[in-house]
Amino acid sequence: MYASEAMSSREDLNPENFQTIREVFENSFEKYPDNPAFSCLGHQITFRELDIKSAQLAEWLINNSGLKAGDRIAIQLPNVLQFPIAVVAAARAGLVIVNTNPLYTSREMLHQFKDSGARGIIILENFCHNLQKILPETNIQCIVTTQLADILPQPKRTLMNLAVRYLKRMVPSWRIPGTHSLPSILSTMPEQSAEANRQVGRTEDRARNRDDLALILYTGGTTGPAKGAMLTHSNLVNNMMQLRSVSQYLINDGSDTIIAPLPLYHTYAFMLHCLTGFYAGNHNVLIPNPRDLDDLIKTLKSLPEINGFVGINTLFLAMCRHKDIDQVDFSKMRFTGSGGMALTIRVAEEWQRVTGCQVYEGYGLTECSPVVSINPHDDVRIGTVGIAVPGTDVKTVDEQGQDTGFNAKGELLVRGPQVMKGYWQNEEATRKSIDEEGWFKTGDYAEISEDGFIRIVDRKKDMINVSGFNVFPSEVEEVVNSHPGVAESAAIGVPSEKSGESVKLFVVRRDNVLTLDELTSYCRENLTAYKVPREIVFVDDLPKSNVGKILRRELREQEEAKS
Repeated sequence: MYASEAMSSREDLNPENFQTIREVFENSFEKYPDNPAFSCLGHQITFRELDIKSAQLAEWLINNSGLKAGDRIAIQLPNVLQFPIAVVAAARAGLVIVNTNPLYTSREMLHQFKDSGARGIIILENFCHNLQKILPETNIQCIVTTQLADILPQPKRTLMNLAVRYLKRMVPSWRIPGTHSLPSILSTMPEQSAEANRQVGRTEDRARNRDDLALILYTGGTTGPAKGAMLTHSNLVNNMMQLRSVSQYLINDGSDTIIAPLPLYHTYAFMLHCLTGFYAGNHNVLIPNPRDLDDLIKTLKSLPEINGFVGINTLFLAMCRHKDIDQVDFSKMRFTGSGGMALTIRVAEEWQRVTGCQVYEGYGLTECSPVVSINPHDDVRIGTVGIAVPGTDVKTVDEQGQDTGFNAKGELLVRGPQVMKGYWQNEEATRKSIDEEGWFKTGDYAEISEDGFIRIVDRKKDMINVSGFNVFPSEVEEVVNSHPGVAESAAIGVPSEKSGESVKLFVVRRDNVLTLDELTSYCRENLTAYKVPREIVFVDDLPKSNVGKILRRELREQEEAKS
């Protein structure tokens, strides 16, 4: 076992003794009122403006939504200014946030909303047509809608919203009675003083404590449906402070500009921008669509300086190859964070050559809030995910659960204050994942050196990593197998220069009528784009074990032999 730097008590990790994420937010409102907090689409809001707008929305949620403290509220937004407003408002109202991927299909939304029991949602209008399809099957009673540019000043707000709806046709037709628009809520709720904002939701029935749930984030498994990781206020505050303890050498409080191209609904970006960067008083520049590299580069060129950038391997590579990357001024950048997928040595070296900035790779999981380890600022070792953050124990074990010792491959186990409370309404999965001593079984295989550096050797054996997004074969197969023309199927990950990995699907048809085009269209209707197989192969049969279990391993080995 390797224990990180001794930090035995919660007070050591959390010197300001924050009990909830609300206290983190309000600490920054008091310390950095006039500093820019977030910007997007060419407009920025200060911490004071965020304080006011989130208090207005929180007051409305408390008095008009019918939601009680502890109720779940889904937030289904891209990286826009409404996201941090919604997060802070939900925390002030004592609600549990359920981050939801805006790209989800109605089928994927339905599982998450039914499982979490969400009673409210804050959603971009672009996705309301999907919500309309499944709303009667959920418990959602309060719906707050918003358009892309709703927080921007006039006339830019109206012009951009009209362009999105009528010129770009990005808002499919929808009709849901009884919804509430965010602009109308903000216009009807009075702006209050900072002192009055602190009192919003401070009643006994709304009060939260460190062990209460703050966030439910859904993470898949190689078998079964997606599970909701229950993260408490304590989990998030401690992980924020753990990350802070290693990033403080690279990021200056109250002055630095950090680029946020990764989706805030994802645990990695949520922790970095909505908590750690928020606490540090940083200016977080939200990028709604990082796939639009031209727009991303244009945004970077417009900034007076860039001090930090958080991304993944595929994004770094794509940016390095962009024709205008040399026009971006990276001279003030001190920190580049990498996570979500493996960072290759070639890309790390190219990024440093282009930007002059070292990449600091880390490792985490949704169930760990998410940060487990990161490369230290003064000893970066490319090819490793660094050392465990303070207050965290890591070890590797063999199949019998015995320690493998240093420099020996084994399953990576993690123990620390950031490890989740468990899976939402799934005690069996919780028992299988967290043992009696608090060790979380990651399912990833690693080696740990004598000085604590972790090297991930193999990932979860069946998981497919597409541009940093986890795709679980069982979900793809479940959708494909529901097609009447499919007898059975198996999905695996194959190497992709563009996305790291892509989904390859092997299908046994019931008859020869089913076509590739038909099956591909079916997948696109029922799966988020990055989960859709990029290659489909019809086969006569699939490799199976003696008990009839499909052996994805053999399919992967066949693909590796070809290459």
